[in-house]
Amino acid sequence: MKALYKRKVLTGIAASLMLTALLIVLGSSRSKRGAPPASAPEVEVVQVERRDVPIYSEWIGTLDGMVNAEIKAQVAGYLLSKNYTEGSFVKKGQLLFEIDPRPFQAALDQARGDLAKAEGQLAQASGQLSQSQAQLAEAEASQGKTQLDQNRYTTLVEQGVISREQYDNAVQANLGTKAQVKAGKAGVETSTASITSARAAVEAAKAAVQTAELNLSFTKIISPIDGIAGISVAQVGNLIQPINPNSGALTTVSAVDPVKVYFTLSEPEYLTLIKRNPTQAELNAANQRMQLELVLVDGTTYPHKGKFYLADREVDQKTGAIRLAAVFPNPGNLLRPGQYGRIRATINTKQAALLVPQRAVSELQGIYQVAVVDADNRVSIRPVKTGERVDTMWIIESGLNPGESVVAEGTQRVRPGAAVVQKPFVAAR
Repeated sequence: MKALYKRKVLTGIAASLMLTALLIVLGSSRSKRGAPPASAPEVEVVQVERRDVPIYSEWIGTLDGMVNAEIKAQVAGYLLSKNYTEGSFVKKGQLLFEIDPRPFQAALDQARGDLAKAEGQLAQASGQLSQSQAQLAEAEASQGKTQLDQNRYTTLVEQGVISREQYDNAVQANLGTKAQVKAGKAGVETSTASITSARAAVEAAKAAVQTAELNLSFTKIISPIDGIAGISVAQVGNLIQPINPNSGALTTVSAVDPVKVYFTLSEPEYLTLIKRNPTQAELNAANQRMQLELVLVDGTTYPHKGKFYLADREVDQKTGAIRLAAVFPNPGNLLRPGQYGRIRATINTKQAALLVPQRAVSELQGIYQVAVVDADNRVSIRPVKTGERVDTMWIIESGLNPGESVVAEGTQRVRPGAAVVQKPFVAAR
């Protein structure tokens, strides 16, 4: 009995072990058959585009006013008032500062008094001249009479009609009147000289009055142009001394509509431009046709187009570049002197260029490549030769064909020969 019971127990344990092993094998087999295959990665693709593309060149530009008027005092004195709002637009002739005018008003009053005195002296000299001229006329009339008497007495004394004494008296009288004539002429000359001196004194006094008036007008410092007025350096109550070489401008007014933008071209770029337009007329026409864009420091493009303005007379020997300037309309005075930006201009047009987004091109050890997706959704990594960058696109010189699909988003998730799921690429805005 014990042997039979032991055999039954062993048989049951063996059956249990076999069942357990069978369940494990079946479960493992079912698990292997039920595991889903790895899913293909999703990528965003874009087709290679072919179109004519304008080629741009860019240069760093510095903005400046068309005119930057430094406002300086021309007379010394205490600053009485500041009459403008700093950073605001001012008109030509608008009062900006006023220096205490009282010393200059006093100087003007004194100059006017000196002028009146000189004019009085001139009038007095004119009266003396008239008197001298009258005395000369009287002397000349007397001398004419005595000359006639002398002539008549000469004949009579020869005929013995009159005595020699009477004749001598006539001669002496004539000599006396001649002396009076000479004295009268001397008096006229003296009076004339006095008038000349008095007139010179009057002119000098008039000049002094004009100088005093000018100095008084300089106490009101006005804007010579329309423009934006800067921050005032001087404060009310300061002693302004323009003769001090260390004294700078009180402020600066800049005309900023239009605004000027300076930028530099390398000598090869300048020579290329000249060779394309060998005559001055062709160069002027090209400059007029050229539409310049201004890209601001925040990356936005200024809405108004600019025009070429001037080229400097020389190439800088230190940098090998030539300085140019463009002008841009500036309604609302948005742009200010001292800002930076990039001047962009179309210098050429590439015909039938192949374009892909810049993010579709990767670079590895100096080799540029793109991931191309074929009709079976399989990826191939293809080396390409790149050209110019145009906005967010890259010109492909060789390695791609029009209409091919390239991965623009998800290139890090693909490998050669891998299958992918394609989605249209949506450029970020």
